[in-house]
Amino acid sequence: KKDINFVNKTLKNGWISSSGPEVQKFEKKFSKYIDRKYSVAVSNGTAALHLSALALLNPNDKVLTTPNSFLATSNSILYQKAKPIFVDIEKNGLINLDLVEDVLKKEKIKALYLVTFSGLPFDNERLKYLKEKYDVKILLDNAHYFGGGECDIATYSFHPIKHITTFEGGAIATNDKKIYKKLLILRNHGIVKGNLPWEYKMVDLGYNYRLSDVACSMGISQLKKVDKFLKRRKEIALYYHQNLKNVTPLYPYNKNSSYHLFVVRYPFSDFNQKAAFFNKMKEKEILLQYHYIPINSQPYYHKRGYNFNKTKFPQMAKYYLEAFSLPIYPSLSED
Repeated sequence: KKDINFVNKTLKNGWISSSGPEVQKFEKKFSKYIDRKYSVAVSNGTAALHLSALALLNPNDKVLTTPNSFLATSNSILYQKAKPIFVDIEKNGLINLDLVEDVLKKEKIKALYLVTFSGLPFDNERLKYLKEKYDVKILLDNAHYFGGGECDIATYSFHPIKHITTFEGGAIATNDKKIYKKLLILRNHGIVKGNLPWEYKMVDLGYNYRLSDVACSMGISQLKKVDKFLKRRKEIALYYHQNLKNVTPLYPYNKNSSYHLFVVRYPFSDFNQKAAFFNKMKEKEILLQYHYIPINSQPYYHKRGYNFNKTKFPQMAKYYLEAFSLPIYPSLSED
């Protein structure tokens, strides 16, 4: 009801598009919550990744990233005609930073695209060390994590299944004023205002990735409740940890995780057994999911010379067979 009231109030004020006051209000409140100087609200999480790639990368730049993410993470690197280089994961689902450093020692890498998978944050001291020693940019894809982290840019998704929603929507956060100003221009067709009352100037090749005032009013309402949402997710995660039998949670209970996903592992003999298990659970009206099919195993990536080699990605291969995600969302009942 509170969400509906917020949205109705904005509609009655007459602001519908991205030019109203709620956009900047939401950006300021979101920046404060995640402890960043600047935020730019955009139309969705993929738009956030795309604009970030435009701000950080040049064509042919090499970028280290994870195969364990939704396609949008590495696709955004390709949008800028840069080259994603996939690195195997750890048992907890995050990219293996030791293997990342092995590559950094040998090759000139422009950026690290790191995913806070399932809501688990990275060690910020380790990220700071890598950033300073190897002179790399760091993007944190925080679609699963409702916080900040050591990085040049962090991106967020406000899809309805995420921690808060703006119907669809996303955001980019940074402490870099230069990046922030560039993102504002790129979000709006690459346009800036001219000197004359009617004048506008296109100074870059931008996109229409704005988020509406109505959507941002929803976001402001949701931000008021996000602590409650996160608390409930952690309660469910703890309940799972204390009561599950015969399956292994992806990592020990961690109070710093946002628990967007609750992933467990079981040593299935093959994918047929895993599929049969998914179907059996569906019969009991328990809908499981899997996150994620290795990006470099996808047909599009195969055509471009990428190969999901189980020898090169042993942890990702093992994870793909064993892992699945249990339901976790704030209104989930103990039953």
